[in-house]
Amino acid sequence: MKTISENRAFGGVQGVYSHASAVTGGEMTFGLFLPAEAEEGLVPVLWYLSGLTCTHENAMVKSGAQRWAAEVGIALVFPDTSPRGDDVPNDAAYDMGQGAGFYVNATQSPWDKNFRMWDYVTEELPRELFQAFPLAEAAQSITGHSMGGHGALTIAMSFPGRFRSVSAFAPICSPTTSDWGRKQLLAYLGPDEATWAAYDATLLMKKRGFDGPILIDQGTSDQFLDLLKPEALAGAMAERRQGGSFRMQKGYDHSYFFVSTFMEEHVAFHAGALNA
Repeated sequence: MKTISENRAFGGVQGVYSHASAVTGGEMTFGLFLPAEAEEGLVPVLWYLSGLTCTHENAMVKSGAQRWAAEVGIALVFPDTSPRGDDVPNDAAYDMGQGAGFYVNATQSPWDKNFRMWDYVTEELPRELFQAFPLAEAAQSITGHSMGGHGALTIAMSFPGRFRSVSAFAPICSPTTSDWGRKQLLAYLGPDEATWAAYDATLLMKKRGFDGPILIDQGTSDQFLDLLKPEALAGAMAERRQGGSFRMQKGYDHSYFFVSTFMEEHVAFHAGALNA
């Protein structure tokens, strides 16, 4: 584990660290905010998964989450969205390749060597974090924005009992039926659409649901609404009679102005589950 930077923030420490990843075949960078309580013992942790084109830095700098996390004594983890490096495959399009890992385990060349973000976020990075930092493995929650909202929802539903709560800001809700999903899933996983279902929040909601509280915020003026398909997930939640809140926020778009506006409520939502 290498320390890139550490800065005092809201009584705690906002750090940026890197480590060699066997899963992605290169060096991975992540942000970690530890509240003041981490100086005395283990603290609960909230994972934040970012969206297309982002690195670990976007939410760390723009979301304002540290202020609210410090008030309730929980840590924040900001993973990167894909492997990086000159020897890592990439694509000229912003929604493929580096910055667009989609939180899947790629099986198709040339992506399969490095693009295993599902295993990285669910196995390798947690193992590294819980060994190196004062984080309570038994008290985890997860959230994310856009592509990261897709990741947060699919991961939460795929690991029953691991996360006490899940939330999302403008998630990609139905990637198997959207141009934000079909393109990437075809490239990363191949033409057998049966293998795509494990990475679709709407399909997982219909099949499994989530065994804890859910909060989803979606802006009504989001410029990507047709790609996100919030109505698909909302319908699946209603069909399953899944407990949770799905809020359409009037006039908000897809930006971090939207995310930061409702971040306090999301952190408080997760704190209620983590500190119960």
